[in-house]
Amino acid sequence: MILTILKNDASVLGLLVVLLTIIFSLEKSSNKHVKNFFKYVPALLLCYFIPSIFNSLGIISGKESNLYFISSRYLLPSSLILLTLSIDLEKIKNLGPKAIIMFLTGTFGILIGGPLSLMIVTKVFPSAIPLSSEDLWRGLSTVAGSWIGGGANQAAMKEMFEVNDEIFSSMITVDVIVANIWMGFLLYGAGITKRLDNWLKADSSSIEELKNQLIQFKKKNQRIPSFLDLMVICSIAFGITGLSHLLADNIAPFIQQNYPGLSKFSLNSKFFWLIILSTTGGLVLSFTKFRKYEGAGASTIGSIFLYILVATIGMKMNALAILDSPGVFLLGIIWMLVHVTLLLAVAKFIKAPFFFVAVGSQANVGGAASAPVVASAFHPSLAPVGVLLAVLGYALGTYAAWLCGILMQFAS
Repeated sequence: MILTILKNDASVLGLLVVLLTIIFSLEKSSNKHVKNFFKYVPALLLCYFIPSIFNSLGIISGKESNLYFISSRYLLPSSLILLTLSIDLEKIKNLGPKAIIMFLTGTFGILIGGPLSLMIVTKVFPSAIPLSSEDLWRGLSTVAGSWIGGGANQAAMKEMFEVNDEIFSSMITVDVIVANIWMGFLLYGAGITKRLDNWLKADSSSIEELKNQLIQFKKKNQRIPSFLDLMVICSIAFGITGLSHLLADNIAPFIQQNYPGLSKFSLNSKFFWLIILSTTGGLVLSFTKFRKYEGAGASTIGSIFLYILVATIGMKMNALAILDSPGVFLLGIIWMLVHVTLLLAVAKFIKAPFFFVAVGSQANVGGAASAPVVASAFHPSLAPVGVLLAVLGYALGTYAAWLCGILMQFAS
C-alpha cells in the first residue's frame, strides 16, 4: 500500500498550480529541444497525466482530496461563464455563413459520430471493448463533451452521467490522442492550403479581409486590466455561479418530486442545472456591456480555472487504464473519421476555404486551447477566429454533448 505524502489540500493545490505554471512556461520556451517535445506531446496531455503519475506514486491522493469536488462545483461553472461571456454573435455572423456552416457541421459530425461509431464497433467487433454497454456510453459522453466544447464540458458530462474515474481515464486518453492526431493533419493542411482550396474550388479572398478586420479589432479592444476590472470579472464568475447553485438546489428537487420520469435525462440532477444555468448566464451577459471585460482578460481567468480543474481530474486518474480497453481507440478513430468525412463533404459542396474547415473542426475538437493554434498556422492575426468559434463551442458543448450522450444510450 502506497502512503500519501501530501495530505493537506492546500499543499496539493499549491503543487498543482506550480506544476501547471511549469508546463505552460516550458511550452513557451525558445529551446529547440523543448519546442520539439511540445510538438508531439501537447501541454494539455501533461496537465492530465503528470498529476496522475503523482497520484500513482503516492505523492498526492485523488481519493483523499476534496479538490476535484470543489473545482467542479465552483471553478467549472465560473470557467463556463467567463468563456461564454466573450461571445459576440454579430462578429460571428460577420465571419460569413460558410464559417458557421463548417463549425456546425463539425458539431453535427461529432453528435452523430458518437452513436454511429458505437453501433459499428459493438456490432462488427463485439469483443473489442471489455466494458459494459452502460459504462461505455457514459464514458463516451465525456469525449463528446470535450470534442464539441472543451475540458469544462467534458467534466460536466462526467458528473451528469456519473462516469467512474477508471473509465474516465481511458476516455481522456482516447480524447487527447485521437484529437491531437487530427490536429497534426490540420496543421499540415495549413501548409498546403492553396492546394486544398483548389481541390475544394474555394475562394479564400474573404480570409484576407477578415484578417485585416481582426487586426484592427484587437488594437481597439485590448487593454491592461485594472483592479476594478478584475473584481468585476470575479463578481461575474462567482456571482452567477452562486445564483446557479441557488436555482439548481430548488429546480432539481422540484423535478424529482413532480416529474420523476425525467430522471433518465439527468433533469433531476443539481449538477445538470448548475452547468446549464451557468452557461446560460454567460450567454445572457454576452449581449450586455459586460462583454467588454473580455478585453480585460475574462476568458484568460476562465482558462486558469479550467486548467486547475483539469489538474484535479488528472490526480484522480489511472494513466494506464487505456491498456485494459484498446478497442476504445478504434471507436474513437471511427468517430473522428465520421466528423472529418462530413466536414470535407460539406466543404466541397459549398466550396468553403480549408481555413474554415480546419478552424471549424478544431473549435469543436480542440476548443479554445488549440483552435487559435490551428488558426494562427494560417496567419497569426487569425488566431482570434479560433477563439471566437471555440467560445461558441463552449456554449453549445453542454447541450450538444448531453444530447449525444442520450443518443449513445439508445444506440447501445
